[in-house]
Amino acid sequence: QVQLVESGGGLVQPGGSLRLSCAASGSILRINAMGWYRQAPGKQRELVAASGSGNTNYADSVKGRFAISRDYAKNLVYLQMNRLQAEDTAVYYCNADITDSSSMSRYDYWGQGTQVTVSS
Repeated sequence: QVQLVESGGGLVQPGGSLRLSCAASGSILRINAMGWYRQAPGKQRELVAASGSGNTNYADSVKGRFAISRDYAKNLVYLQMNRLQAEDTAVYYCNADITDSSSMSRYDYWGQGTQVTVSS
């Protein structure tokens, strides 16, 4: 049983910064990859940033502004968001590709989401 919990969302003015955190817990053998997705009203969920073993991916719209990082020992992933724009407003979801230590099965897990609103 694995759970992902996000935190750090909120209201911020354009040009401001915010850092999201996601903690994975439970029967974890290995986290193969972690990432962040977002979904704005009326739009499809999109990849924001992802971190695998030695590689990172970013959406074009956030390159140079967002940075993903991981604390491998503590099963944490962060998303540092700088120079936020109104277009960044969305629900942000943590995602993790995890191998369960009990079943030895590999599965995608999702957090409940945290709201980020960029507005003046």
